[in-house]
Amino acid sequence: MASPTRLTGLDLVDCARANAKQGIETAANLCGYGSDLEGFRSQLKQACDHMRIEFHELSDLVKDQPVAVSLEGVTVEPDSPGEL
Repeated sequence: MASPTRLTGLDLVDCARANAKQGIETAANLCGYGSDLEGFRSQLKQACDHMRIEFHELSDLVKDQPVAVSLEGVTVEPDSPGEL
């Protein structure tokens, strides 16, 4: 079911990812952008940039492919599996 309003942020990325295999026209429509493909692409790029998800085209969001996510911070992990 198509969204009655234009999705943004995480909602937009989730919807686009869920519908990416169906093509950009279908994904844009279901995300509330109708036939405004440029608006859809622009907002999706902005949302992905904000979430630090590498995005160049809709197929980048297909789950079968690894998604590059850049996180800043410190990784905390045990020295060995026995210390979990």
